[in-house]
Amino acid sequence: MPERGRRGRWPAIELDSVGELSSPVLIAAFEGWNDAGEAASSAVGQLSSAWDAKVIGAIDPEDYYDFQVTRPVIEVADGKATELVWPTTRLALARPPDFGRDLILVHGIEPNMRWQGFTAELVTAFTELKVELVILLGALLADSPHTRPLQVTAATSGPEIAAQLHVESVDYKGPTGIVGVLQHACSAAGLASVSLWAAVPHYVAQPPSPKATLALLRSVEDIMDIAVPLADLPAEARAWERGVDELAEQDSDVAEYVRTLEEAKDATDLPEASGDAIAREFERYLRRRGDNGGR
Repeated sequence: MPERGRRGRWPAIELDSVGELSSPVLIAAFEGWNDAGEAASSAVGQLSSAWDAKVIGAIDPEDYYDFQVTRPVIEVADGKATELVWPTTRLALARPPDFGRDLILVHGIEPNMRWQGFTAELVTAFTELKVELVILLGALLADSPHTRPLQVTAATSGPEIAAQLHVESVDYKGPTGIVGVLQHACSAAGLASVSLWAAVPHYVAQPPSPKATLALLRSVEDIMDIAVPLADLPAEARAWERGVDELAEQDSDVAEYVRTLEEAKDATDLPEASGDAIAREFERYLRRRGDNGGR
């Protein structure tokens, strides 16, 4: 059984009064081990900014973070400390236009301790908000060429939700981060969930990784059947790819390694997989065309 907090029970996240929500979907990402290239946290940040999300609650960080590892941030203006921001995990509410459902965005930092208590708090809040689908975003380092579409793999809470969302689940056994632990807790609580993982080229692991962020958001589009506001992200992804191209051209060993990855990627991509990708891209085009009034 999970250990209990210092107060003898799981502390509850204090949620602002949000009223009755409409079939809420929740999207979460955490900085740290689960967030190669900061791709996942950037995706949630993009959604929060685009849809003007308002914070409705936060975890009390005292039980879960080592402040010598994840330090608070202080703001000083004119020699006076004006604000102190503690590292934590926050929940925000957004209402995307023409979606017909409310959206909860969770952005946090992987906790340093008491993960079972941390996930218990979050799952309790998700249940209180009557969340119908939890989408967890992550990014990992992989042998993936930057010149090809970055792969996004999925893990679901069960075959039924995989079929419903039209995703192919992967097999995996190995270490996990807070995303994997939270998904397991959601499944145990009967909450439908899917985690999406973008493969970030390990030789360009430093953030930002806009191409990986874009890949995650396009997968979110497919699952939610909605056009996500991407702003300048596609242009940033193209600029990122050109920048990595230029770096590779300056180092023959790196260029040869990238060619090796390209050959391996092209050899494993089946024609039917490419056909599925084309179909998904066409569906996205139709969604965006519809959201723009057919213009």
